[in-house]
Amino acid sequence: MRVAVSAYTATSALGNGISSIQKSINNKQSGLRANDLPNCDIDTWIGRVAGLEAVTLPDRLQHLHSRNNQLAWLGIQQDGVLDAVQHLCGRIGAHRIGVIMATSTSSIGRTEEAYAEMGEGDEWSPEFSQPEVHNLHSPGIFVSEVTGAKGPSITISTACSSSAKVFASAARWIKYGIVDAVLVGGVDTLCLSVMYGFNSLELLSADPCKPFDQRRDVISLGEAAGFALLTKESLSPDAAISLLGYGESSDAYHMSHPHPEGKGATLAIDQALKNAQLRPADIDYINLHGTASIANDQIETRALAQRFERHTLASSTKGWTGHTLGTAGLMEAVITMEAMKHGVVPGTLNCVQPDPTFEFPILLESTSKSIKVAMSNSFGFGGNNATLIFGRNHA
Repeated sequence: MRVAVSAYTATSALGNGISSIQKSINNKQSGLRANDLPNCDIDTWIGRVAGLEAVTLPDRLQHLHSRNNQLAWLGIQQDGVLDAVQHLCGRIGAHRIGVIMATSTSSIGRTEEAYAEMGEGDEWSPEFSQPEVHNLHSPGIFVSEVTGAKGPSITISTACSSSAKVFASAARWIKYGIVDAVLVGGVDTLCLSVMYGFNSLELLSADPCKPFDQRRDVISLGEAAGFALLTKESLSPDAAISLLGYGESSDAYHMSHPHPEGKGATLAIDQALKNAQLRPADIDYINLHGTASIANDQIETRALAQRFERHTLASSTKGWTGHTLGTAGLMEAVITMEAMKHGVVPGTLNCVQPDPTFEFPILLESTSKSIKVAMSNSFGFGGNNATLIFGRNHA
């Protein structure tokens, strides 16, 4: 079942809204910068959203204040997405619109603040008494309240695959008539728990990440908010792009290491192709998970080699944004749809010397090409894998 993508947006270290994506890709300008997160002394590079701390929530939303929700508020106002949802609420009824959000850490940064302020006492001050914020479902609560959507609302947290899986869940809700439209989204912000947690795993690079380069070591973290409004095709006949298929798998091979043969990845890819009724040869471009970690990049090329011809274009865009955690799937879906819209396929920023042991070629430089069908891969901790396939509806 095809599902129309009637609106979408993304805010990240590249800037606010989708225009920033194309500008950065055209200029080969990364959003990564030397770590300047307050009270964090880790020598690494991050994709931080500029000016986020100055974002003010409306009075009616102040009880949901957190840095994560500040980013959600900033992000959802871009590219007409909020207006599109509210217009649709008036058109089909708020109860026919669902909300599915994704996050890895939700508003844990706000919880950090609460504990730091508590000092030696045993109670938080009233400003931090926010049960709807100190809650993994905080993004879903916030976005439902912002938009006025009254349909079912959930938050998915499956590490790096979270905001790819929101598309799959939304498609099922629409297919089975639970709702007629779903606002899907992902929001994750950087905080000390995230930074020091990944640092303890020895996963933070001291340089800007280099996906698929033979000098790659580990990742650069980023933060982002992304949203897409999915509807029944009959509600959005003029939509330029549709979700054609999705695949999900959980190989549970290891807590943080992908299966050496890419079994979970290929299973998700196969399911997406079957769901979309397509063959590997039908895919024009693949936006790779491509984190710049040694094992992930090697294994992802191995998985690609098992399914695709070598002329299929494939690249990682994490050199622009960093790894945006639970928002990575949606951030990269938006970049993929922008490539389809503009006919400019992003190369792999910071990859200068591709690893000669790779089993599949990686696109290094951005190139102009008409993309009718594209795929986006998201592979998370614990073997949570998701693959999305998008199609362009008009020539």
